Amino acid sequence: MAKPKPPVQKNQRVELTFEDLTHEGDGVGKIDGYPLFVPYGLPGEKATVKVIKVKKNFGFGKLLDLHEKSPERVEPPCNVFFQCGGCQIQHMSYDMQLEMKQKQVKDAMRKIGHLEHVPVHPVKGLKDPWRYRNKVQMPVGERDGRLVAGFYQKRSHNIIDMDTCVVQDESNDRMVEAVRRIAERYGIRAYDEENNRGALRHIMVRTGQNTKDVMVVLVTRTEKLENQDEIIDEIRDAYPSVKSIVQNVNPKRTNVVLGDDTKVLYGEEYIYDTIGEIKFAISPKSFYQVNPTQTKTLYDQALEYAALTGKEQVIDAYCGIGTISLFLAQNAKKVYGVEVVPEAVADAKANAKLNHIDNAEFYVGQAEKVMPWWKSQGLDPDVIVVDPPRKGCDDQLLQSMLEMEPERIVYVSCNPSTLARDLRILEDGGYETKEVQPVDMFPQTSHVECVSWLEKK
Repeated sequence: MAKPKPPVQKNQRVELTFEDLTHEGDGVGKIDGYPLFVPYGLPGEKATVKVIKVKKNFGFGKLLDLHEKSPERVEPPCNVFFQCGGCQIQHMSYDMQLEMKQKQVKDAMRKIGHLEHVPVHPVKGLKDPWRYRNKVQMPVGERDGRLVAGFYQKRSHNIIDMDTCVVQDESNDRMVEAVRRIAERYGIRAYDEENNRGALRHIMVRTGQNTKDVMVVLVTRTEKLENQDEIIDEIRDAYPSVKSIVQNVNPKRTNVVLGDDTKVLYGEEYIYDTIGEIKFAISPKSFYQVNPTQTKTLYDQALEYAALTGKEQVIDAYCGIGTISLFLAQNAKKVYGVEVVPEAVADAKANAKLNHIDNAEFYVGQAEKVMPWWKSQGLDPDVIVVDPPRKGCDDQLLQSMLEMEPERIVYVSCNPSTLARDLRILEDGGYETKEVQPVDMFPQTSHVECVSWLEKK
């Protein structure tokens, strides 16, 4: 029997009542049981919607007119919110954002992990959910003979010219604008990706939230930067707080921001910041959390779940620059970190030295291969901490964790879907998920981080 056709057609206008939200924050309404996903719609609202895409089981719409507004709808403070691809949910009250994220995690636990028994706590949010990002990297372009810097428009490489970003540290905002203005004055041409011409590709600024150190990175296609000395002098005159000015050369036709070659034009190769008691050296390429306030919240939670007494051997898989490892080392007997990126491991070792921590060791390699070798050498961890990328843990790594049989596993995740999938595998392998604590690392966006606590059954 042929499946019935969708009850709507492309370009049709329909009246819709939004009932729910997708995990990305789009409104969901139904026409005769057929779901339409519409950006910026909120539950309870009634609207006129234009159907822009029709698939077999669902469609997509564009919000044309709101007839009844939700009390949770707020005016986005950013004047390019509806064009820019950086934030998705500035139109929601912050309370609603946190509720949406908790529901997102609960739904993943139930639908993907079949873990209805696992408590998912309310999301730990920020008191002030604005101006939290300590790093900005803006592409540079040209329009009407002048340089523009901003984020890309949704699903395109058109740059939205902006002079402020309400989730960035204010000093980053001012620095980007100052560098753009100075580069324009000295006739620096923006990189043209279509024709592979021009010089300035991106302006990156990194700020130490607690130290107030500032690093400026000029990402160029060309090795030579015209009027380099004058540009450096002007940046320093405008902002004496700048500790480091660096040029990164990226001649490749690629979407990757940074190239291989980095040279210091002024000051130091690193700036410094602190999270809790731990100090970190940050280079242009260092992976360092963009929201240090919530990073401390996240890691404090991981430490609480690890329940260390000073006697434990701990493995930190996907250790990065050693951020979690160094937190754990304060309370553990020994921490073993493993990470596939050699530069990150070098940073982790340097950060351990910087903090006079001598009970943490770091190794380059794939965790799923290094851990079985550690086991063969007699390493029996009491606790394993994992903080994988969005795709979650490798199957082999999950098996290695099960074979090592630690008393406790702490799983830090930036993707509720892959977290739920992996928790199911660990549960089937003999562990019980005690609870999940979501943390709002990226307010105004649909992303949510989680810390999960598992005990051996």
